[in-house]
Amino acid sequence: MGLQSRGDRRKLVVGNWKMNGTRAANDRLLQAILSGWRPLQHVDAAICPPFVYLPQLAETLASSPLIVGAQSLNPRANGAFTGEISGEMLSDCGCHYVIVGHNERRRMQSESDLYVAEQFLAAQESGLTPILCVGESEQAREAGNALDAIGQQLRVVIEAAGLEAFSRAVVAYEPIWAVGTGKTATPEQAQEVHTFIRGQFGAQGNGLVILYGGSVKADNALSLFAEPDIDGALLGGASLNAEEFIAICQSAEQVATGMTQ
Repeated sequence: MGLQSRGDRRKLVVGNWKMNGTRAANDRLLQAILSGWRPLQHVDAAICPPFVYLPQLAETLASSPLIVGAQSLNPRANGAFTGEISGEMLSDCGCHYVIVGHNERRRMQSESDLYVAEQFLAAQESGLTPILCVGESEQAREAGNALDAIGQQLRVVIEAAGLEAFSRAVVAYEPIWAVGTGKTATPEQAQEVHTFIRGQFGAQGNGLVILYGGSVKADNALSLFAEPDIDGALLGGASLNAEEFIAICQSAEQVATGMTQ
């Protein structure tokens, strides 16, 4: 099989709703997205709601182009783990993607690199596509250690799962200092890290979809997506606004089709 070029990698935009929503608010947001949606030929779009709303989204989006994902999972298949959700349960609810290693989980739930690797493996064993999040702290970037920190996060998962597993995975670069802060890495900063990430996978890296996550908005999405190694976005707050979410997806489509003028 020959190497995949950028044109062979589909763009992907993923909305992470985090701990937001009610059934009524979700319905309004989803209807607004669906009513304003225009067909995308080169972009996949997914929404990852809180666990309790997965059935609602699976039902509402069943006949739409939008894909359902989850925000995390427990790597165990079942058992006495109160409050936890397994990969099999997510698959059973209609999920396709699941986020693993999000910086908020790493920081707030003390999820280690090894635990994230276990989640990655469990996701794939359950038929889910993991979206592996990696990113450096502000301290690491200021000290010039950003790539070392990211390399370590990747290395633990690669050693556990093997390179081939990443043909069925997505990686998301989310600089911790830019998540929810309003700060955004410049396209050049993001591209540098995406190039580094792709390089960790050798020839296989050419086909790996790598997203950027960190205060992506409609007004900066086009310039980010225009970089050769940025294949889409992992959105937070922007995914809670129908117009923003649609505009970002359309920006990805523009770049994918070369219609950026």
